[in-house]
Amino acid sequence: MQFSVNVPDEKVSFFLELIKNLRFVKIEPVTVQEEEVTAEQLKAEIKEAVNEMKLVRQGKKKSRPIEDLLNELQH
Repeated sequence: MQFSVNVPDEKVSFFLELIKNLRFVKIEPVTVQEEEVTAEQLKAEIKEAVNEMKLVRQGKKKSRPIEDLLNELQH
């Protein structure tokens, strides 16, 4: 079984030392790479969102309930 554990930076050494002493635990570090968004990418995404809203208001594009979006983000 795998777990994801978030440990405060100041407690990482303690936590690693603790679990290293458990012979049945296998430690595999996972790195998370954050994607940097440039100002140009952000502008393009905002422009696209504004255009989509215009199409929805004009009836040329169908919208969906906010509840659907929130449920999608939770999963």
